[in-house]
Amino acid sequence: MDPSLLLMISNLLQLQSQVDPASTLLPFTSSSPLLSSSAAPLLFYALTSVLSYASFTSSSSPPPGGRRHRRSRSRSRRYSSSSSTSHLPPSPPPPPPPQPSLSLPAPPPPPPSSLILSLPSDRTIFSMDPSVRDARFRSLYGLSYPVFSSLLDNLLPLFLSISLPLPPDHALALSLSRLSRGLSSRSLSRLLQPSLTPSLISRTTHAVTRLLSTRLYGVYVKLPSPHRLLQSTSFFRDLSSVPNLAACIASSPVRLRDSTDPSLRSPNRPFPSILLQAVADHRKIFLDACVKAPGSSDPATHLRDSSIYRRLCQSDAIRDPPLQVGGHIVRPFIAGDLSFPLLPFLLTPFASASPSAATTSAEAKEAFDAALAKARAASVETAIALLKGRWKILRNLNVGLDHAAQTVVACVVLHNFCQIAGEPEDEGKYLWRDSPESPQLVRPVESERALYYAGETVRQAIADDLYERQQRLSVGTAASR
Repeated sequence: MDPSLLLMISNLLQLQSQVDPASTLLPFTSSSPLLSSSAAPLLFYALTSVLSYASFTSSSSPPPGGRRHRRSRSRSRRYSSSSSTSHLPPSPPPPPPPQPSLSLPAPPPPPPSSLILSLPSDRTIFSMDPSVRDARFRSLYGLSYPVFSSLLDNLLPLFLSISLPLPPDHALALSLSRLSRGLSSRSLSRLLQPSLTPSLISRTTHAVTRLLSTRLYGVYVKLPSPHRLLQSTSFFRDLSSVPNLAACIASSPVRLRDSTDPSLRSPNRPFPSILLQAVADHRKIFLDACVKAPGSSDPATHLRDSSIYRRLCQSDAIRDPPLQVGGHIVRPFIAGDLSFPLLPFLLTPFASASPSAATTSAEAKEAFDAALAKARAASVETAIALLKGRWKILRNLNVGLDHAAQTVVACVVLHNFCQIAGEPEDEGKYLWRDSPESPQLVRPVESERALYYAGETVRQAIADDLYERQQRLSVGTAASR
């Protein structure tokens, strides 16, 4: 507040206090209420209020020139500040203060699993040399990378119908690794980094083998078309000189885990097993597979319980083209060993006890038996050896008995997939042959007696024709010399 105003207010207050209501400062008497002794205090209070308000407004509102002056000074300060810093580089923001950590440092990431590194989803495989990449895939999964990718494409629509505990490519890789390397779920679990539980590995393997053995079996394991049948009969005729031989059949034991079940054991082998009955053509591709018999059973009983036996008996499987041999009609047939029954569609070697053995010369019998053995060795026996060589789990089936059959059939499907894709056989590298067993001689049953006699007639006609042709060939060769 202005000091002059304060002084004026103070003088007015003093003047008011000195006024006497009985006397007056004027020399005359007036009747005006403003000059009366009673109105004097009101006058002084009014003047004091006016002066106080004027003093307050003058001190609180600065003159306009002063406000503009302050604004201009603030602008000049801002301009001078910005102009002085415009030539300097911007200073980096200060680093955040370090925050104390109470947790332990994170462990280093685990080394990648050799199983996961080679999956189709891994980009590193595209930079690998194809031969190195395929060799790595075969060592891990039993097949090359292109075949792996093709198999995955076949299974992807089927994976949608089941609940897999892993992504499809991981599930397939895990299953193939177990089947091809013959590892148990516990052994494979210890090899993986990061590891998977044995139960997860088992569930994944069972899910994949169930799809292979049920949904893909009919696609890749089937009887030949007429064109393929003609190719097979031509191959076997060139190989063994036997006409209309279409395929060969064999029975092979698959070793199981230790079991006290007597039905799984046979006096011919010291381990529990189940039987695999397989029919294969000249390309070592399986045309049929059956896993229904325990190890104590015999191949003949197993055959009679299989679907291919019923189809062959109904003559709707492989009928054409028929040939005329020695005055007899010979339809395409399958060759087996002495453990299978003799039937018109399944010819076996001569046995000394058979009635036709007395009417056929020893030379003809030997020629026929040798020709059938040659055909079996080139087809079904090599196919089974290759099957157990690629899929090592069949050498010692480390799954439960309730999953044993589907695992064997799944390996048969995988074998055919590899053969059709042209996977190399590496000159016996993948072959695995079981210890030889003496065939269990089988005698005809009453329901098969008519078929047995028909089979004897066909076998004798083929044996005689084969021997005569060999004789003519040997005579012609000697004459040309």
